[in-house]
Amino acid sequence: MKVLVSVKRVVDFNVKVRVKADGTGVETANVKMSMNPFDEIAVEEAVRLKEASIATEIVVVSCGTAACQETLRTALAIGADRAILVESNEELQPLAVAKLLKAVCVKESPQLVILGKQAIDDDSNQTGQMLAALLGWPQATFASKLKVEGEKAQVTREVDGGLETISIKLPAVVTTDLRLNEPRYVTLPNIMKAKKKTLENLKPEALGVDVSPRLSTVKVVEPSKRKAGMKVADVKALVEKLRNDAKVL
Repeated sequence: MKVLVSVKRVVDFNVKVRVKADGTGVETANVKMSMNPFDEIAVEEAVRLKEASIATEIVVVSCGTAACQETLRTALAIGADRAILVESNEELQPLAVAKLLKAVCVKESPQLVILGKQAIDDDSNQTGQMLAALLGWPQATFASKLKVEGEKAQVTREVDGGLETISIKLPAVVTTDLRLNEPRYVTLPNIMKAKKKTLENLKPEALGVDVSPRLSTVKVVEPSKRKAGMKVADVKALVEKLRNDAKVL
């Protein structure tokens, strides 16, 4: 079974994001970048499927600038077999990424596609669902447990009321949640091995996909700073404050 995993290069989750002076977006120049944490979980799950002799090949895909090769090499070091970069300098929005991934799926014919449920830079949570719709495949989002048996996958999903377990037919699209697994650390020997693995470079035009943005960002601003809190002497004073200032009682 071939597994295809999508990964995105984002500002590292430990970095404090700064808005550009002109308000057109967030600053990425000279900022530490890394693999989207949810995508890292997706790669780890695919590697575990291969270690369990369920998956035979793992293909990792990224859409973006040439700098995304670094993210792909990290995925190869985790355990993916080969990588594909769909290189574009355009601002790639969820629909464009879903169309690119669909074209790659048609080319590669995977039995399972695993994506992070969302990227931590835009929090769109759209690409996996859009990809499943474009392919006409079953989907299981927010997966906290994945079990593949034959031509079916049993997925435990995290929903508002708790957990939901569903069975879907393959090929299918699965998006990962935080509790699916804990990604392994990348070792130096695997980093060296990753440099020798195949990394294919494609262009959107070669895949027949128009990636022109459909949405435009009007303005990006930092959230307003929270007002400082205050201490009250007792419960009676707290109730008075809530009643008079916050007007919640």
